[in-house]
Amino acid sequence: MDAAQPKTHCWLCVYCGSRDGGDPRYREAAGALGAELARTGIGLVYGGARVGLMGALADAALAAGGPVLGVIPRGLAAREVAHDGLTELRVVETMHQRKLAMIEAADGFIAMPGGFGTLEELFEVLTWHQIGWHDKPAGLFDVAGFYQPLIACMAHMRDRGFVGAEHVARIAVSDDARALIEQVVAGLPGAA
Repeated sequence: MDAAQPKTHCWLCVYCGSRDGGDPRYREAAGALGAELARTGIGLVYGGARVGLMGALADAALAAGGPVLGVIPRGLAAREVAHDGLTELRVVETMHQRKLAMIEAADGFIAMPGGFGTLEELFEVLTWHQIGWHDKPAGLFDVAGFYQPLIACMAHMRDRGFVGAEHVARIAVSDDARALIEQVVAGLPGAA
């Protein structure tokens, strides 16, 4: 990072697709989020790939001078095309090791549009918070309304008595990168 960039004061883990998805706004949003993380002095933790939304996110953060930590399982390094230009790339053996390393390295979490893996990672951190294993904030980057069906589903789970209202309410939601980062950072333990 150059002297004009603020010092990294926390790390946010971003879960997102290794594909671009069917709407160019997803890739644009990944770039906007990566650049905004760097601009605000927040380090990026992500899945370590250089393709899809993951690659766009990391490239934008790096181009803006931010630190980027990628974590990728050895078995996916070729398929997801491991990013070789990161501040740090950790190659682990299993998906379980990947997820744990990302959770441990991050102070909070953001989910961008993605597929099954993105949702699985998101729900693991939400579940771990629900059972008291961490107190880290989470948010949904609702690009082009991508997460509206999931938000409705979580409200349904809450209304049917399967999830406490406080656990649903604590999930930040925005379609604006800067606003979402601000909401997630405001939820960090000890944040004023």
